[in-house]
Amino acid sequence: MRALDHQLLAVNGINLSLYSAGPADGRPLWLLHGFPECWLSWRHQLEPLLAAGYQLFIPEMRGYGQSSAPQAVEAYDLLTVCGDIQAAMDVLGQAQVCVIGHDWGAPIAWHLALLEPKRVKAVVGMAVPFGGRPKQPAIGIMQQLYAGRFHYILHFQPPGVAEAEMDADIPRTLRWMMHNLSAAVPKDLFLQDKPAGAGLFDGLQQVDQLPAWCAPEAFAGYVATFSGRGFRGALNWYRNFERNWQRTEGLVGRQIEQPALFLLGDLDPVGTLEAYTLKQMPKLILDLESHVLAQCGHWLQCEQPEAVNRHLLDFLARHYPA
Repeated sequence: MRALDHQLLAVNGINLSLYSAGPADGRPLWLLHGFPECWLSWRHQLEPLLAAGYQLFIPEMRGYGQSSAPQAVEAYDLLTVCGDIQAAMDVLGQAQVCVIGHDWGAPIAWHLALLEPKRVKAVVGMAVPFGGRPKQPAIGIMQQLYAGRFHYILHFQPPGVAEAEMDADIPRTLRWMMHNLSAAVPKDLFLQDKPAGAGLFDGLQQVDQLPAWCAPEAFAGYVATFSGRGFRGALNWYRNFERNWQRTEGLVGRQIEQPALFLLGDLDPVGTLEAYTLKQMPKLILDLESHVLAQCGHWLQCEQPEAVNRHLLDFLARHYPA
């Protein structure tokens, strides 16, 4: 992988770690990673996108890697994280961009498209569809549906509980998350029914080897992202569903009007969790193109990079040409 430029931008009250590459006159593409990942999750997309002439901007999101990780839970709400990227675009003088997000990066990308209709010319979401603002906070709906049963998002709510489990062995946590949300396991193994007091990894496959799509040198970068700080900042994103709902009241009824691409792995358990949202999404995004990738789990840009790159380059050529 080629060397990238790196800088720390003082934006929105934090230092945002930002990797970049590409021609200074190339059209900007922002690549936003998810949980529990890092900027290296986009490693397979770098060369194809650079070869196409784009200028790439790949942040370590708030709470990850060299970016600031505030202690306060409320420092990680959706609009605050969007504000990090908006402020960075302002500092860099970017009037037009395309935003691409995976997992938690996808809601940031979708909402940047809503918040910045003139600046965001095209948007791509992977794994997590856009559902608009629900009628009540999503966390309350989960608490009703999963009363007495385990749900990983509910498990993540009390500060300190998931951290103790995940921080105990960071390489192990990352290996098991990669494996159990991938196409290597039966679909929805991660969503298996178990009691509310269960641990995150109870009932999952506990492997010692890395997946074929994550080389040891890339995995070392993932581990470094959480070494010395653990998963608290990353988990705090999950603790803001009610705050997100409160702060997005002004977006009720808003539709995404820009050209949009959505990619989903056919074996991704998020597809099961978000089945209703997937059906509603075409009503909320006016110019939507969707593709389901075969034999692919949650980590689609790593598990199926050639398919992802093909869809990205085709979409960009039509809606955001370099």
